[in-house]
Amino acid sequence: MSHTLAMGSSQLRPARAGDFGAIASITNHYIATTAIHFAYDPITEDELRGQWERSGDRHVWVVAEDAGVVLGYAKSGMWRERTAYQWTCEVGLYVAADARGRGLGDALYGALLSELPRRGFRSAVACITLPNEPSVKLHEKHGFVYVGAFADAGWKQGAWHAVGWWQKPLATGPGAPA
Repeated sequence: MSHTLAMGSSQLRPARAGDFGAIASITNHYIATTAIHFAYDPITEDELRGQWERSGDRHVWVVAEDAGVVLGYAKSGMWRERTAYQWTCEVGLYVAADARGRGLGDALYGALLSELPRRGFRSAVACITLPNEPSVKLHEKHGFVYVGAFADAGWKQGAWHAVGWWQKPLATGPGAPA
């Protein structure tokens, strides 16, 4: 993603090394207060920056910022390790609690998903803790289709939670990958 997209007073841009304190803070809100993120312990800025650095030019990390403050991010990452899976990525998206409802998630996913075919991906998958109607609606708005669920996949906040899987085709046809 080589461009900056203006969106109201917010802008979308590729993530930079200095963004990961804010990205960790946004993520840790969901870890601490919801079952949306299945981690129990806070994630550090260094852990997230390491994920970003290891993803190199293959994966996409995009942030929404307003007046220099990171308000949300979307990212792609490896879905599975075996070589044949390299054409499918897993995507994720988090928006700061006080910035929700401004259309940032929609804009972030639009930017992320438009870049993935250029990186050679054939499909993107998303895992959603259920129930989560806003996330389901956002994914389906962006062309993801429901492909299945696992019941009682994770224990968090005193309850078992199912996870659903959605997939978005990014390319079609029987030919070999480019």
